[in-house]
Amino acid sequence: MPEEQEDDNTVYVGSKPAMSYVLAVVTQFSEGHETVHVKARGKAISRAVDVAEIVRDRFVEDAEIEDISIGTDEIETDEGDQLNVSSIQIDLSQP
Repeated sequence: MPEEQEDDNTVYVGSKPAMSYVLAVVTQFSEGHETVHVKARGKAISRAVDVAEIVRDRFVEDAEIEDISIGTDEIETDEGDQLNVSSIQIDLSQP
């Protein structure tokens, strides 16, 4: 799973500390993006929620949650088996 790749205005949440991703989201907003997508899969979902809340509570207080999408991604294991993993995308917007 990619930990933190920013293609356009998306932040992928992985296993780093939440503040790493908070910084990435705040940077996206400061670069002029109106919407930033916070994406995560599996065990990183709770960290993605933490990131969104920390951004809203401490750094970009006028940011709002525009949309939350949940789903299931099918990934292939090293052995070649298919595995279903929960996923979330939180869209944060700033007026």
